[in-house]
Amino acid sequence: MADAARPLPRPTAQTAPFWEAARRHELVLQRCTGCGRWRHYPQPLCPACHSAQHEWARASGRGAIYSYCVAHRAFHPWWRDRVPYVIATIELDEGVRMLCDLPGVAPAEVRIGRRVEVCFEDVGAELSLPRFRIAD
Repeated sequence: MADAARPLPRPTAQTAPFWEAARRHELVLQRCTGCGRWRHYPQPLCPACHSAQHEWARASGRGAIYSYCVAHRAFHPWWRDRVPYVIATIELDEGVRMLCDLPGVAPAEVRIGRRVEVCFEDVGAELSLPRFRIAD
């Protein structure tokens, strides 16, 4: 099954603004207009003040590796020829965390606290994936 289709996200009404911005190679996040808290993943209510009011605001795209693991076994056939690869939790400067693999980064290069920046991978005419690369 080496030719298995790559698993890709399916945008929903709730996440569409995030994916539309990613297609433009911009990272946007929800920000509560009640208390100002940034949030990710997109959700209908603020986890801090429970307001349903929010805006989509451009994020810096910069952050640091908060945690990571190295995958030595593929969770899906598409990843079989890509092991080992790094899966990291990125803490953005805005205070939210995103989960992502680190394409082209050898496991030996990864350490907690290392600075990263967003990059985008176009995976079709309608979808771009935000990913992260080492920034220093």
